[in-house]
This record gives sequence, structure tokens and C-alpha cells, in this order.
Amino acid sequence: MSSDPWGRVDETGTVYVRTADGEKVVGSWAAGSPEEALAYFERKYEGLVVEIGLLEKRVRTTDLSAKDAQAAIGHLREQVDAHHAVGDLDALRTRLDKLVETVEARREERKQQRAKQSDDARRAKEELVAEAEELARSDQWRAAGERLRSLVDTWKGLPRLDRKSDDELWHRFSHARSAFSKRRKAHFASLDAQREEARRTKERLVAEAEALSGSTDWGPTAARYRELMAQWKAAGRAQREHEDDLWDRFRGAQDVFFAARSSVFAERDAEQTENLKLKEELAEEAEKLLPITDLKAARAAFRSLNERWEAVGHVPRDARPRVEGRMHAVERALQEAEEAEWRRTNPEARARAEGLTGQLRAAVDKLKGQVEQARTQGNNARAEKLERELEGRQALLDQALKALQEFGG
Repeated sequence: MSSDPWGRVDETGTVYVRTADGEKVVGSWAAGSPEEALAYFERKYEGLVVEIGLLEKRVRTTDLSAKDAQAAIGHLREQVDAHHAVGDLDALRTRLDKLVETVEARREERKQQRAKQSDDARRAKEELVAEAEELARSDQWRAAGERLRSLVDTWKGLPRLDRKSDDELWHRFSHARSAFSKRRKAHFASLDAQREEARRTKERLVAEAEALSGSTDWGPTAARYRELMAQWKAAGRAQREHEDDLWDRFRGAQDVFFAARSSVFAERDAEQTENLKLKEELAEEAEKLLPITDLKAARAAFRSLNERWEAVGHVPRDARPRVEGRMHAVERALQEAEEAEWRRTNPEARARAEGLTGQLRAAVDKLKGQVEQARTQGNNARAEKLERELEGRQALLDQALKALQEFGG
């Protein structure tokens, strides 16, 4: 008979294993010595140890499902419970029990993870739906369209929810995309209609611009071109394939007209510059008449200069006030000299001036006497009143004497 701490072989070749519940028959051995029998069943035990260790590692380090893990544990437990090995079978049962606990803990952990992932996916999809519904109202067609396509890619990368919830959220998401697409199509259809209307309007404007390009009615035609340009800007853009060609024709017609006008105006400017030079010479000659000493000769000379002035023609607009002002100054001097001569030689006006002067002088003399009398009588109040009246009459007399001097009096 042979034995070790966990098993023994009796004289009949029966092999036993020691457990907490007593000895259990492992099997019988007739092929060799008892030691060989124990060694054989001990190797089977070591095989179970290795298998349990591998299963523990798989449960700990891989994504082995709980179902497969439980099946593997059940298979190993059957082998341990069959007592076909010699060793600490109770320790193996304990390890299998702990492994069951580990698998259950992992199952619960994965369940919670799946629940969290589901909640996270739900929140993420709800956020995608909310953003899609917001974008569905946007008028930023390019940016919103690109963002919606990006949201679809994000949606595809998220886990599915339960069928009912996932279908409801997808329906809202899809509806938002469809609403945006419908609005965008309507917008661009309207835009196409507007651009077609703009094309027709600009075709009409181009036709008129080309018809006006040969006009020599410079002012009204230039004004009409400005009106056409305002209408062009107000018309909006035509289709891209028409816009550039229409603009080239419109601008080309304007260029023809304005180039012709510029050529004519250049010739006119040269002529007016020469006219300015002539008028400046006439103005300088007129200014030599000042101061006026011989009114008759000066008047005749100015009349001759003015006739030559009128014959010269237009000068540049910006120079006109300056050169005309010089001639007007000489003309005003002549008019003032004529008025002074008229006043000096007008006998009726002289007589009126002399009569007024005499009346004022008599009034002044009278007031002086009255002032002196009031002072003598001690009536200072009356004297002061008469003096104020005297001051007013004296001022009038001074003005009348000055006017009389203009008559050579």
C-alpha cells in the first residue's frame, strides 16, 4: 500500500483521494506500482490546476462572455467533482467558486458599462437631433449642409439603443435633414428665378448701353449711363455663366462713349485754356484803367475791352470766377465813378442838399441859443434835454455837409 498527503492506493489497486468530506475513490490501477498510480492521478490534478489557471487569466484579461465562462467553469467543476485526480480538490472547488463570483462581478460590471454606454449614446443622439433640428432652420446653406453631413457620420459611429428609442430619434434626425434639404432646394430655386430675371434685366440694360455708345449728346448721355449703372447694381447677379459676359459688354459700351467724350473734352480743355490766357490779358489791360481820371475815355476803353472779352469764348469752369471777378471789379469802379459824376453834376440834387443843409444849420443854431438860455435860467433839466436834441441835429448836419461836398460845394 502507498500514500501521500492527498491520496493513497490500497492493496487491491484502488486509488483514493482525501477531501473535506472524506476519502473518495479516484479509480483502480493494475498496470504498475502504487507510486505510479498516484503519480498518474497527481498529473491529472496538475492538468486541472493548469486549466483553472488559464480560465482565471482569460476571465481576468479577455472579453470572454459570462455565458462561455460559466460553461467552462461548469466543465471544470464536473471534472473536479468526478474525483479522477489526486490533489487538493477542495482548493480547486474554492478557486472555481471564486471564479464564479468574479464572472458574476464582471457580468454586473459589463451590464453597468452597457447601461452607461447606452445612456451616453442616448444623450449623444439626443444632442445630435437637437443640433440637427436647429440647423434645419439655418440659412447658412453651405456650412449647415456640411455640418449635417458630419452629424450623420457621428451618428453612425454611436452604438444602437433599444429599437423603439433608436427609431424615434432617427426619425426626428432624418426629418430635420429633410426639412433643411427642402428649404435649401426652395431657396436655390428662388435664387435661380431671381438670377434669370436679373439676366433679362441686364440684357435690356446692355442693349441700351450699346445703343448709347455712339451718342455725342455728352451731358444727358453721361447722366443716362449713371442711371443704367444704378439699375445694373439694383438688378442683382445673373447666372455665373452670363454675368461676366454681360458686364464686359455693358462696360465696353460705356468705355466707347466716355473715351469719345474724353477726346472731345480734351480738345475743349485745350481751347478753354487758351481762352483763359486771352481773358487774363484783357483783365490785366482793364485793370490799367484804374484809378479812373478820365471817365469818358475809361468808359470807351472798357467797352472795347468787353467786346473783345465776349468774343473770346468759354474758359475752364474752376478759373471762371477768378478771371471774371477781375473784370467785374473794373466795371464796378466805372459804375461808382459814373454815379459820383452824376451826383456832382445834378443841379436838382445839389439844390436839395443845400436846402437841407441850411435848414439843419438854422435848427442847430436855434438849439444852441435855447440851451444857453436854459442854462442862464438855471433850468438844467431842460438844458440837458435840449443838448441831446442838439447832438442829433448836429449829426444830421454833419452828414448833409458831407453829401454836399460830393457836389463840389
